[in-house]
Amino acid sequence: MAISTADFKNGMCIVNNGKMCTIVEFQHVKPGKGGAFVRTKLRDIKTGRVVDYTFNAGTKFDTVRLETRKMTYLYNDGSDFYFMDPNTYDQMSMPAETVGDTAKWLKENDEASLLYAGEELISIEPQMFVELECTHTEPGFKGDTATNTTKPATFETGVELQVPTFVEIGDVLQIDTRDGRVIKRV
Repeated sequence: MAISTADFKNGMCIVNNGKMCTIVEFQHVKPGKGGAFVRTKLRDIKTGRVVDYTFNAGTKFDTVRLETRKMTYLYNDGSDFYFMDPNTYDQMSMPAETVGDTAKWLKENDEASLLYAGEELISIEPQMFVELECTHTEPGFKGDTATNTTKPATFETGVELQVPTFVEIGDVLQIDTRDGRVIKRV
């Protein structure tokens, strides 16, 4: 489906120079002299790079329909990650390269959002907050109670984070997957 610059909305996915991009922001400009144009910031879906583009008003683009599917992460066998659709119970596998850094937040039976453009998988997003068990950390020292002191810890998915000194092996912590911040002890 073709749209023009007058139909732009933030978050819309378009094809620009053969690349799928989402519109981060746009601004229609009508100068006193010359034709109107549109300044945009587009995020390349594959690379995540944000680039500024300027288009003449009325330029046509093809749109891409984005669809988010909720899937349950089942397990991985080292080379592939397996997901299941909770409604149809269909299972699918994805190579580890496709999952990438998201793997450090995926725990068995957790829900993940898979973003598709048409039939092509673009990205995998874990839940915003996950609960992970601490599997290794050094003990905290008595009297080491200065504000905001942290120590390294390893969690059940293999991710290493800085945690408060009171955290011990076996503690379950709620973690924000956007920045790796510890929210609270569960």
